[in-house]
Amino acid sequence: MDSTPKSLRLQIALFGRTNVGKSSFLNLISGQDVAITSARPGTTTDVVEKTMELLPLGPVVFLDTAGIDDQTELGDLRIRKSRKVFNRADIAVILCEAGIWGTPEENLLAEAKEKNIPVVAVINKSDLCSPDSEFLERLKHAGIRSIVTVSSIRKERRETVLADFKRALIENCPEDFLAAPPLIGDLVRPGDLTVLIVPIDLQAPKGRLILPQVQTIRDALDHNTAVLTVKENDYARVLDRLKTPPALVVCDSQVVRRMVDETPPEIPCTTFSILFSRLKGDMRLMAQGTAAIDALREGDKVLIAEACSHHATNDDIGRVKIPRWLRNRIGDGVRIDVCAGRDYPEHFSEYKLAIHCGGCMLNRREVLSRLQTAAKAGVPVTNYGMCISSLQGVLERVLSPFPEALSAYREERNRLRSQ
Repeated sequence: MDSTPKSLRLQIALFGRTNVGKSSFLNLISGQDVAITSARPGTTTDVVEKTMELLPLGPVVFLDTAGIDDQTELGDLRIRKSRKVFNRADIAVILCEAGIWGTPEENLLAEAKEKNIPVVAVINKSDLCSPDSEFLERLKHAGIRSIVTVSSIRKERRETVLADFKRALIENCPEDFLAAPPLIGDLVRPGDLTVLIVPIDLQAPKGRLILPQVQTIRDALDHNTAVLTVKENDYARVLDRLKTPPALVVCDSQVVRRMVDETPPEIPCTTFSILFSRLKGDMRLMAQGTAAIDALREGDKVLIAEACSHHATNDDIGRVKIPRWLRNRIGDGVRIDVCAGRDYPEHFSEYKLAIHCGGCMLNRREVLSRLQTAAKAGVPVTNYGMCISSLQGVLERVLSPFPEALSAYREERNRLRSQ
């Protein structure tokens, strides 16, 4: 990602009055002293560019501009250069202070609307003055749907601010920059064979396959890869009859333990749900969140989030099996809430872990936004596939096709164990 050209990065422009704290905000987000800060107005004299990796959005470049109300000797020149940034910005971030919104901000907003650039408002210096409901309503009435409140000098709040800001960016990010990675296309080569293990149980829809299975088949075919689909009872026998081992084996999470036991260690394997953690969400974040399972204790509260509303069967994965496996591991005292469909809690502080479904019924933007809601509250989040694989003791094996995710899981697990 470091070598990604600026032209291919998401361009995020920071606008605002002099001394509103644009450079301080950039330093907070980047975790570095990128821009010079000073109480003296006009410190930023030219556009400051900072490239970085901002997961899950990927490579971005921040454009820190001079104050839009610069009254210094070179102010007019600086303002003209700042306005030129609109010609390259994908998202405009207008920084302001609580209660202060006037002609400079309205002009910025008007120019962004004219160029069809989405706007995020960042209310800075909340340590001095917090915005009241009337001011927030004023911004919303002006057409700004994403508002972040921050104090750029409170470095200890960086992770919370970063999660809130990333959620705002996701809500406004052009679709081109939210493009999902392939399901398996980068894991196999043309001519390879992929084996899919598909149980036919009470949850399997009569006469058809579920969406993740269908999408995986289509992605394999799109990448000129052959697909062999079997039930779990036939897998070992079929695998033994193959002259050439498959390049990849993918199974339903409910049979992951059996699949791992029957798959030679040299054959890469994973689950449909884990593939979807990358397709729809932030795989690295979810892998980190999975490490929190071992830290759960009796009395802790866990959220299970389903993206679709359906009638629960006797062996429902989210409402029956995962809760049972969690209680077998932790104890009957663990408390479990379930939300379904569009219902999703805004306040996460009561939870020690959130377990999300694969998200096949949601678009990538909504899944990423949900993950950032949990991250903002400091709550680890994982998904069904990673959770089940962890509870079955095979997570590292099924994460092995994804080295970065596996590394993130191990680092977080070791961190938690050292506490």
